[in-house]
Amino acid sequence: MIPDVLFALGLLLTPASQLRLAGFPVGPGEICLLIWIVLILGREAARLGSSLTPALSRLLIFWSFFAVAQSLGTLTAALIGDRHDPEWFIHDVMAYPLLAAVSCLSLIGPHAGPRLRRISWLLCALGTPVVAAQLANAWGLFDIPSVDPWWWDQVRGWSSNPHQLALLCMVLGILSLHLAETATRLGTRIAALACAIVPVYTGRLTGSDSFSLILVATGPIFIAFKFRTWLVSRAPRVSFRSAFAWMIVLALPLIVVSVVPLAYSIAVEAQGLANSMERENPEQTEEKTSLRFELWGQAIRRGVGSGMLGLGPGPHLEIPHSIVSQRNLETEQPEFVEHPKLTFAPNFEAHNTFLDLFTQGGLIIVLSFIWIVATAFWFAYRTGQAGLPTLLCGLCIYSVATFILRHPVFWFVIALCLVAEPRPTDRVRSVAGGKALSGILPRSPLRIGYGTSKLRIRSS
Repeated sequence: MIPDVLFALGLLLTPASQLRLAGFPVGPGEICLLIWIVLILGREAARLGSSLTPALSRLLIFWSFFAVAQSLGTLTAALIGDRHDPEWFIHDVMAYPLLAAVSCLSLIGPHAGPRLRRISWLLCALGTPVVAAQLANAWGLFDIPSVDPWWWDQVRGWSSNPHQLALLCMVLGILSLHLAETATRLGTRIAALACAIVPVYTGRLTGSDSFSLILVATGPIFIAFKFRTWLVSRAPRVSFRSAFAWMIVLALPLIVVSVVPLAYSIAVEAQGLANSMERENPEQTEEKTSLRFELWGQAIRRGVGSGMLGLGPGPHLEIPHSIVSQRNLETEQPEFVEHPKLTFAPNFEAHNTFLDLFTQGGLIIVLSFIWIVATAFWFAYRTGQAGLPTLLCGLCIYSVATFILRHPVFWFVIALCLVAEPRPTDRVRSVAGGKALSGILPRSPLRIGYGTSKLRIRSS
């Protein structure tokens, strides 16, 4: 139980980079994960058993390709004379082994599926007080000397920027929905949905455009997966009325939290356009769009210029001049901000997962990343549940504007999807339904026996 709590706390506190001591690259989140890694390695060394499973094998294959692609990128950069910013190069070199260890060790050992589900409950249960504490800090209920919880008018909590907190809130919100969907008791389902309230509310206060988009899109995505589950279900005792009722019960909270922020955003934008023609929404949106396309174009050129082999760990883009001039003009900035500085070497990112991977490891690393995400999605999709595929879709949406690969909670979701399996009750219903439809009815009640490898159904 202690390792599970450490793992959950590590996932929750890793984005809290403002809690790190000055000059140290690790904070409470990284310390919890390092202690957890040592405990898991010690447990596996004492057990002396074979721990290789199909899910773990898939992650090991991905990280092997990842290491090869990063090594080839580093050699390519050395051959063409490309320069690295040593600070950010070392940052990625230290971060990637930690992420590989977290993702692989979360799947090691027997019964990885039930263990990850238990950690999911811990993550959502502990996530509410952790996020609420950051919100209370932003409201001035207490003060931490080394933390500025605001990014101008956006809440960033204990993170470096609002997007890190928003990503965590998004995962907690949809993960709570998944736990509610798979709960077997009404009280447990209500408790899981309650865990989503504070993260969703805080995510809205971060002002993240990606979070708002996901919040609006999650409802239709979740309902579409639920409709798919109902349409392909072969259980004979599920009526249209009960199936539709359960879909409404599960989707109603998500529909509410999706529609309310959308209505609020539309009202705010309409009021802004009516009140003035200042440089708020239209011009600012145009500047963001042009800046993003400039970074994406630069990333594509850098990746193609390396022969599609990449340039190794670290950022490889030049800081746009518009960002440099804006920083010089702004007299007041949030405290404790770690911005890449203008140096002799490129040290800016595209803020797009696929393009940042393309500049680091070329086509090899992009294809391997697509493979592991597609594999995780397939395992989540085949469960017949809607929460996990919806969560993975949300992360994919976030990857367009954020480099999500460095977030340990992303790898926790990937691991959770890789071990996802249909519940045994669903399998039994499916088999019974198939027999009923084909006219083959058992002469006596079914006896269900569980073997070591599969579910056996026999009649006496």
